[in-house]
Amino acid sequence: MAETTDTITLRRPDDWHVHLRDGAMLRAVLPHTARQFARAIVMPNLVPPVTDIAGALAYRARILAAVPEGIDFTPLMTCYLTDTTDPDEVERGHEEGVFAAVKLYPAHATTNSAYGVTDLDRAMPVLERTAARGMPLLIHGEVTDPDVDLFDREAVFIDRMLAPLRRRLPELRIVLEHITTEEAVAYVEAGGANLAATITAHHLIINRNAIFAGGIRPHLYCLPIAKRERHRQALRRAATSGKARFFLGTDSAPHAIPTKETACGCAGIFTATNALELYAEVFDEEGALDRFEAFASLNGPAFHHLPVNQRSATLRREPLPVPSSIGEGDAAVAPFRAGETLRWRLSL
Repeated sequence: MAETTDTITLRRPDDWHVHLRDGAMLRAVLPHTARQFARAIVMPNLVPPVTDIAGALAYRARILAAVPEGIDFTPLMTCYLTDTTDPDEVERGHEEGVFAAVKLYPAHATTNSAYGVTDLDRAMPVLERTAARGMPLLIHGEVTDPDVDLFDREAVFIDRMLAPLRRRLPELRIVLEHITTEEAVAYVEAGGANLAATITAHHLIINRNAIFAGGIRPHLYCLPIAKRERHRQALRRAATSGKARFFLGTDSAPHAIPTKETACGCAGIFTATNALELYAEVFDEEGALDRFEAFASLNGPAFHHLPVNQRSATLRREPLPVPSSIGEGDAAVAPFRAGETLRWRLSL
């Protein structure tokens, strides 16, 4: 990475966790991700979810059709794991280059996760096959037991589900996605070469107080939910540490404004519009711009056994207003930090 006081040039980054939705929403949000990132791991939680090769190929075709002309972007497709997923289908999808990874949602943990896994024993045939192939398993790491406090669900998941799974299948390569806690940071740091984690921009920037600043802030509600300040600081230390098993995953999750500003609002924060600029602010504040390229461009490809991108991206220290919304009418989405001005601007 080349760096001056006011310019950062790095290998073009990838997003290792993004929600692109489908239909009109896909067409509205995909250009933002494609402009920022060369590749992206695409979440499969559509309705119905992407559970087989045919569904993944059809979804990939719709994504590629929405990429603006002249932009080079590669979607990396994932298989939504259910209690009845066929291990042969997963293996064939990986062999044929359709599935980059398998995604595990505990049932009812987050948006469109009703089809998720209800019991890890039921998913074990797929997990065993995945482990044998060296195929990454991407995990939304939260328990859904209503007796567990919302803010404790990630830490409890690590103790109750993730640690036993890794003892049972130590060769399984796992990405614990969008980590939010000090406990998750410590677990990944001690977890060995087969365990990594993605960290979002918004969890580096807000703690749980922000959701209630002056009233309910529905556009700051996401799952996993933002935690206490000590957790945010642990995430910032991990992201900016240069350690190879932490890398960029935005978990950018668009929802139309009316579905956020309602009595029972959807979980998700949309950061794709200015994701790299948000991360750059964090690394700048932490005095770690020299480690930004590792987090954004190098660590993820290394864990996923993919080559780094050859083209570069440049961010310049200049004001960048964030639009109040993107899209039109009832399908418009409010970006994270809408109406504010960021301190960095991406130019390709």
